[in-house]
Amino acid sequence: MKEKCYIVDTSLRDGEQSPGLALGSRDKVAIAKLLDGLGVYEIEGGIPAMGKIEQAALWGMKSVCHRARIKAWNRLSLQDLRMSMECSPDVLHISVPVSDLQIQKKLQKNRRWLEKTMRECVDFARGQDYEVTIGFEDASRAELGFMAELAMILKNMGVSYIRFADTVGILTPVGAYEKINVLREAAGMEIEFHAHNDLGMAVANSVAALQAGARYIDVTLGGIGERTGNCALGDFVETAALLFDTGIDLSAARAAEAAVQNIFFPEKAHNATVL
Repeated sequence: MKEKCYIVDTSLRDGEQSPGLALGSRDKVAIAKLLDGLGVYEIEGGIPAMGKIEQAALWGMKSVCHRARIKAWNRLSLQDLRMSMECSPDVLHISVPVSDLQIQKKLQKNRRWLEKTMRECVDFARGQDYEVTIGFEDASRAELGFMAELAMILKNMGVSYIRFADTVGILTPVGAYEKINVLREAAGMEIEFHAHNDLGMAVANSVAALQAGARYIDVTLGGIGERTGNCALGDFVETAALLFDTGIDLSAARAAEAAVQNIFFPEKAHNATVL
């Protein structure tokens, strides 16, 4: 039997960062319902800290999705977490920049502050009985030993799994396999893999991550996302199905990607010339 992998769709969070894409609450809820019907394991529905419109969208997703878990994305911030809790998501995801470059330049902090704040955020969320996942942001440029240390802390705190994010899209399949294999062995935790397609390798890297032991794979409909996009749902399902059970029908995935194009980019449909 093929090994099972779990699809995490982030079209409504990371995918929405695609140039020219802006989704209203009604569109987000409709897309979430479509993803739920496909059999997606988890939907990363958005960032409640952005305000009431985003919160309303997550509430709507909760009302129409009957199988998929709804995940809310948060920074390392107790206030972010409080705003997410107002939406009662199934999962709270906390993004933790782990490369020294991002810790020092983006956060203007150090590793000690990062670990302390991460513990505080996880304690707070777990104390409210929420399931928590942690995203290692810019993991492909981070030190594996440091990530393993953080992962072991998180495992003891009851975090479900960690996300390895190739935030700047620099990995190759060999690199993805090696890093996931080392981190999984060192930390003893389940891993989610998040690929960007800057080198055109998002699908290949995601399959390599599966082969190395990751079991959760992030995708977007049609591969939408910032810069050159993310791992495309249909392409991933078609490729991974040779070795793994994704739980998603390829023809249904392709149909869904075609169906949402008018929602994502209505101006293209409006301006299209009929031949």
